[in-house]
Amino acid sequence: MSVGDAGIRKPETVGVDRAAQELELRRGEFALAAQLGHIRTVAGPVLGRRQVARQEIDRLRAADGFPGALRERVRTVGTAEGAELMSVSPGRFTRLARAGFVAPVTFYLNRYRAVVWLYLADDLRAFVDTEPVLLTGRFPQALRAGLDAGEDRRARNWRGRRVGLLLHESDDAWERAAVAGCVLDPAHLAELVRDPYERAYLNRLRPDLAEARSASEAAREVVRRLVVADAPDEIRWHHVGLESLLAEARSVRPAPRPDDPGAAAPTDRRATTAPRPPGGHAPSRAERRGRLLARLRIGRHTRSGRLGPGRADVCARDGEPKRGRGGAGW
Repeated sequence: MSVGDAGIRKPETVGVDRAAQELELRRGEFALAAQLGHIRTVAGPVLGRRQVARQEIDRLRAADGFPGALRERVRTVGTAEGAELMSVSPGRFTRLARAGFVAPVTFYLNRYRAVVWLYLADDLRAFVDTEPVLLTGRFPQALRAGLDAGEDRRARNWRGRRVGLLLHESDDAWERAAVAGCVLDPAHLAELVRDPYERAYLNRLRPDLAEARSASEAAREVVRRLVVADAPDEIRWHHVGLESLLAEARSVRPAPRPDDPGAAAPTDRRATTAPRPPGGHAPSRAERRGRLLARLRIGRHTRSGRLGPGRADVCARDGEPKRGRGGAGW
């Protein structure tokens, strides 16, 4: 604990929501600042939950220009504002982005479920300084040919950037392997990771590259397509990364298995079956139901269609594991 100005003892670390409030950042601004390394986060007591040290918050609040300077470092712009910032037409800006010269840092879906890419203002200012020749005149022939053929590298550049930022943020070997595999579709992941328990562990740890906040299934499907690698060379690149990080993770510790305390059963039911109890036969459905009713002592209630309290907890103890965290993302 640390002691504040009023003599009140403060925790050494705080959650990200509290840190965002103290740093006067919106949730999205804070998340982006943490991803870019402007705010140093540390591992929390729960795997996958990051926290911010009190010392880091004090450092940022004491910096010159706070909070405006910090906000400017994570300011994002769309096509129109980005083109204005670079003094080019919106059409030329879009062609530069599609060709991969400027990489988006995030996106959102508009009301028509179209993807709206956003770019860091700092990135665009840096591009103006380093590549002035591409701001005027005709594009090189090779570049024009790719664009005329429909090339669009915005999604893959966003995925690659997002993965790189997540890898930089994590120190846990299995978390890093989960990051490396989260842009591969389930078929590619199963091809590379044969062990169902390793796949289950990676699925529990995989982060969300992007959160689909819309209640629309169509919008969620758009986001799901965006987070999955689709080009053959991109898939090969992530295969190589996952192989390397998976070898490193295995050398640190094995993935949890059924005989480990607190281990989660695989979520891929096609790959394995539930283990039998040691030294005995697998209980029948009727036997399992009888044990459950005996524990709950609710025989009289079942005749009227009611179940007693606590069924979920008892089911979990009787060998029906609760599902772990899943979802897509690297």
